[in-house]
Amino acid sequence: MENITKEKSCAFYASDYHFEMISLPYISRSMDENKEVIILTENNLEKTVNILISKMNLNEEKRQKLLSLDWNNNDLKKFKEISKKTKADADMVIFIKGKQNYIQNVNKNIEKWISIDKHIKIVDCYEFFEIEEKIDDIAKQYEKVLGTSRM
Repeated sequence: MENITKEKSCAFYASDYHFEMISLPYISRSMDENKEVIILTENNLEKTVNILISKMNLNEEKRQKLLSLDWNNNDLKKFKEISKKTKADADMVIFIKGKQNYIQNVNKNIEKWISIDKHIKIVDCYEFFEIEEKIDDIAKQYEKVLGTSRM
């Protein structure tokens, strides 16, 4: 199957908080560039992201923008949102966070929901402890590997 995305990146995380620390700077920059951000996650992150954002030195507008994202596990709703936004030709960044099997299944579904080339960046976020032995092989499949950075 042909890869329909513009850019494919990955990240590796040790915990929900670690994932959020890695992804929040990238999410924030993407939102500043008026890109649509969607987070597909195997487990709900609303509680941990609320705690983390409350401890960060952010202005209120930035805090509210980040908290307005849907950090919960509701893939069907998000696939419909992806489909709608691709039809509107929106630039999009999609984070897929979970175990390797979840990431593979979500990517297959995204390919089904988006039929033509669009302005999309996908960041597959793997749980480090699950894929520890395969980390080098997985990283080689991507254009970029995201790391922890400051906001």
